[in-house]
Amino acid sequence: MRLSSLLPFFLCGALLNATAAPMKLDDYLALSGPAPSAKLAYGPAPSQYAELFVPQGAGPFPVAVLVHGGCWTSKFGGITQFRNMAGALAARGIAVWNVEYRRVDEEGGGYPGMYLDMHAALDLLAANAAAHKLDLERIVAVGHSAGGQLVQWIAGRARIPAGSPLHRANPLKVDRIVSLGGLADLRHEAALIKSSCDRDIAQLAGTPSPGRPDVLVDTNAADLMPNGSRTWLVTGELDTISPPRVARDYAARAKAAGDAAEVVILPNASHYDEVAATSPSWPQVVRVIEQALAIPR
Repeated sequence: MRLSSLLPFFLCGALLNATAAPMKLDDYLALSGPAPSAKLAYGPAPSQYAELFVPQGAGPFPVAVLVHGGCWTSKFGGITQFRNMAGALAARGIAVWNVEYRRVDEEGGGYPGMYLDMHAALDLLAANAAAHKLDLERIVAVGHSAGGQLVQWIAGRARIPAGSPLHRANPLKVDRIVSLGGLADLRHEAALIKSSCDRDIAQLAGTPSPGRPDVLVDTNAADLMPNGSRTWLVTGELDTISPPRVARDYAARAKAAGDAAEVVILPNASHYDEVAATSPSWPQVVRVIEQALAIPR
């Protein structure tokens, strides 16, 4: 099926759902989308791969790197549900790199595995960009919930201390970030992360050691600012997993550090409306993504 033929479906869905009730977890888990153009592995583990969605046309195409959430576990779906957003973006001429990664309940996940997976997934994207006519000068990372933490971390990769296992010299620059209900500030939001996702910071950042007494210096996005990024913090008005207060607090910290940050609140939207192309919130979400990519409207 041509991705361009899906555009009327997504537009129709948005109209039909204009007065829909806020989405729940079951609605999110039921999301689906088209099959990717290609599936590429960046490591040997079952979860070490990314899905590439290439639009119709000659290119070069702007790129959206999608990183799903799920409370850092494999229990709440993820990459399959994100095909819903990926198909909608590809239908608008945006190439999509839909990333799977090892989560805390998978072998090798947590610290440092899932951060190393982000490095490897972006390295593989860079290696395949020319073959698929992807324009890496126009790139945005879009993450939801736990994925918001990871994409906000991506923006600060160049500031990771040289002694860290997560340090990489000259990583692919990704400085346009869209965090959808993100739970990014591990230092300041530990209690919320525990109550929303039942995750302890040790699962996400490792445990202190003599060589690494502060486990947040290389894992916490807020500790890796300023980094020259511009972040859009997009949150549903009714989001109870990552309430609007979280977005506002992070934006304030980013601005205080010298980075650019903007808060966008989606009216009558839940944590799950943020990522559904059939949600009434989708036009506002896609507007932010296209703004980050400097696509004229």
